[in-house]
Amino acid sequence: MTRPLSRVALAAASALLATTLAACGGPAPSPSPTPSEPGATASASATPTTPAVPASTSIDGITVTGPAGSVPEVRIPTPFAIDETRTRTIREGHGPGALADGVVETHYVGINGRTGDTFDSSWKAGSPQLFLLTQVVPGFGKGLEGAKAGERRLIVLPGSAGYDADGGQPDAGIEVGDTLVFVVDVVSVSVTAATGTAHQPELPVTVGEADGRPTVTIPTGQQPPTGLVIAPLIVGEQRVVGEHDIVMTHFRSWSWNTGRQIEDNFDAVRSGAIAEAIEGFRKGVVGQPIGSRVLVIVPPAYGYARASQKPPIAAGDTVVFAIDILFSYPQG
Repeated sequence: MTRPLSRVALAAASALLATTLAACGGPAPSPSPTPSEPGATASASATPTTPAVPASTSIDGITVTGPAGSVPEVRIPTPFAIDETRTRTIREGHGPGALADGVVETHYVGINGRTGDTFDSSWKAGSPQLFLLTQVVPGFGKGLEGAKAGERRLIVLPGSAGYDADGGQPDAGIEVGDTLVFVVDVVSVSVTAATGTAHQPELPVTVGEADGRPTVTIPTGQQPPTGLVIAPLIVGEQRVVGEHDIVMTHFRSWSWNTGRQIEDNFDAVRSGAIAEAIEGFRKGVVGQPIGSRVLVIVPPAYGYARASQKPPIAAGDTVVFAIDILFSYPQG
């Protein structure tokens, strides 16, 4: 029933998903549960094709059962309609909540409140789905705001916050005025900055922070480490980055030879396939949880044995990276 937003279209839809990570390609969020624009409302000509169901002010009559991670069993006293978008937490999550303009990875099932029929299911599709919350029907986006990784949430929305503006979704059996019931398991959510447990590892450089951004001071005259150094400064609370993931980051880098900053990518999200990053950057990110800040000292054998023009790095220089991992999801 969904009309997928193409991976290219989603990347272009938001600056959050624009640009590239080092030598990486752009991100690839997958289908959205709506073709309509955020904030869309029903048109004056959109009228229910079946008798209206009295709108309830409560979702207490809807029950959701089933173990974590499995397809939920949902019971709805059909025909059912709701007055406005309402939510209920079935299972508590952890870590930061989903942002109104963020990206969320979920498993979900969608059920028509009028008929009780399932019209969409990521479990049936066989894998979690990604949603940019500014690119979904208003009720679904509103219902997911604040949801945390590991949370199971019930979202019930009226037709005016769903597909009424599109005249329903006839192919999925959704008519104008139909209330939609979603049960969503949140796998992970994007963050705008590192968030988690702070660590203070012993390092050959001095690490600080200014205006929410990491700073690094390299000691003058000291030889760089000969091996790769990976030091988490903040450890996030979500799932870890996989070796084949698309990763969204903020990062800064410094030259060991000069002590000067090379790049500052904290004004825009950088995203791309982590497998295509330089080896030292890749090893520093893979295995770290979403939300982490990681300091990575990359000797030439893991990075820039040859000179680079973009970014400008001399051959054989050691590069120090401070990386905030904002989101990650498997390619597929």
